[in-house]
Amino acid sequence: MLIVVYVLNYLCRFLPAVLAKPIEETLHITDGQFGLITGFYFALFYTLISLPIGFLADKTSRSKVLACGCAIWSVATAACGFAVNFIQFAASYMAVGFGEAGGVPPSYALISDYFPPGKRGTALGLFNLGMPIGASLAIAFGAAIAAAFGWETAFRGLGVIGLVAVVGILVIVKEPKRGGLDPVSAQQTKKSGFRETLFSFFSRRSLVVAALAGGITQIITAGVGAFAILFMMREKGMTLGQVAVWYALMVVIVMSAGLFVAGRSVDRFTRGSKRAYGLVPAVSLMVSLPFYISFVMAPTWPIALVCLAGCMFVNFFYLPSVITFVQQEVRPDQRALSGALMLATMNLIGIGLGPTFIGVASDYFHAISPQHSLQYAFLALLPCSVLAIALFYWLSRILAGDGRKAGEAV
Repeated sequence: MLIVVYVLNYLCRFLPAVLAKPIEETLHITDGQFGLITGFYFALFYTLISLPIGFLADKTSRSKVLACGCAIWSVATAACGFAVNFIQFAASYMAVGFGEAGGVPPSYALISDYFPPGKRGTALGLFNLGMPIGASLAIAFGAAIAAAFGWETAFRGLGVIGLVAVVGILVIVKEPKRGGLDPVSAQQTKKSGFRETLFSFFSRRSLVVAALAGGITQIITAGVGAFAILFMMREKGMTLGQVAVWYALMVVIVMSAGLFVAGRSVDRFTRGSKRAYGLVPAVSLMVSLPFYISFVMAPTWPIALVCLAGCMFVNFFYLPSVITFVQQEVRPDQRALSGALMLATMNLIGIGLGPTFIGVASDYFHAISPQHSLQYAFLALLPCSVLAIALFYWLSRILAGDGRKAGEAV
């Protein structure tokens, strides 16, 4: 049920990227304005509300917080379908971010109490399959519905489906005991306050570096995710019908496989050394670089799609690593808020800057090369890959030092 809700969560978030072309044409907005809507505006609202929502989830019923969040983002998604100008669509999509802030952090905390240490990486990797499933459904059905009935109908219908899921959450998702599967030393009766959890998170260098590394990586994944379909249609010649079939299949197969393998890799390699929390994403990002460059420079959409598949498979290894690391390192009564802090940092950097940068850069390069403005904008993201690799490697060094101090294997 948590995966189903995450699928709907990501469907609502990703649908504008799928329907960017008709949305821009209907509402008369530029790439820069679209980047602001799906980037900075969304991330700002998501970040502002995620912290109090995370704290509330640590103190109350996580499943009920999740249900409320699902209800809010579903209504907001339907409202996007009634927008007739830039301001109305932007306001509605910001409200989607407001609701989605109550989706993922409570789910992370619930899963960490459903599964014991040593299995959480795989479990969280499976949960994150909601991303590729949601994205592929947005591509396949969103594109098909938009082609047949208009993009507005896709948003309205998705909002109604989300409201039905709220009932499922309340009936199916039960509250496990907080910390019930953790070692006795990790369990305690006293609950942490907001300030205590906030200080505990940001006073630990490893958690801060992990959040920064994840945020820089997300600049790439969020930026490309918001504009890849528009790029494939505008500069590679792909049609909306081809997107609905081939792009959707690529996303659901490749991203799902990548996230599952990443989760298993985290569980396997971190048994021997905590350094793997940094080394696994660092190596995966190094492998993704040639695929990314080939995707951007490919002469046709089939070649670009194959290269993007290789890039996408390894690009999301960072997510299970970072998420599992945080849930493993903090106390059970701090998990939802700590997860919210991690996501807030990552999303403010990644979603806030990624799509916004691509949109603004595309508008800038349009004056230089109207036919390849998005291509140049994508290439401008390459320094972020190098910085992300360096940060994850730094994280592995920090964890190695922490392990030596504690007398553990590194």
